[in-house]
Amino acid sequence: MKMDSPLDCAAPACKGRPREFDVDDALAAALRVFWSRGYEAASLSELTEAMGITKPSLYAAFGNKEALFRKALDLYETEKLAYMHTALAAPTARGVAEKLLRGALANFCTANEPKGCLGVISSVACGPEAESIKADIVARRASSERAMIERFARARDEGDLPAHVDPAGLTRWLTAILQGMSVQASAGASPAELEQLITTSLQVFPGR
Repeated sequence: MKMDSPLDCAAPACKGRPREFDVDDALAAALRVFWSRGYEAASLSELTEAMGITKPSLYAAFGNKEALFRKALDLYETEKLAYMHTALAAPTARGVAEKLLRGALANFCTANEPKGCLGVISSVACGPEAESIKADIVARRASSERAMIERFARARDEGDLPAHVDPAGLTRWLTAILQGMSVQASAGASPAELEQLITTSLQVFPGR
């Protein structure tokens, strides 16, 4: 006898069946699990319990765990990383750096939210079986870094940064600071302790 697969609920016969849960609420709950645990450590049982749905419902609505994570990552970038777009629009390179650092601090240490950065947590914890997830996170990070490099290159061309400054090197330095803040926040560093890191970073930043 052929056993029904978890994806059978996505078949035409089930199309008219109304969902018994709010997809947006379920995705937000999944995001919190991934953010707290990382991609690999988050089990399907943890996800479905937090989302308030069954495994067949998860498969029908989101595809599989990997597809669910990518949707959660999209939501994270839209809701939690919006400060990055605001930062890149700052009138000075130093303003860009400050808005990035303070936006990250607020994101990493928001009350009643998981600590640290979803991308950093998941990419660090990804093993060989999750290479495609790690590759996606790295590609998204590279896209953000390209935008920062372009912004700092413009600042250098406009005289806002010294002529000797390498925009790519400056971007990698700032990215390392942001990643370090995420790791420290996940390990329990307080907002005040991370604020010290921001203050020191801005003191050595080459822009005005």
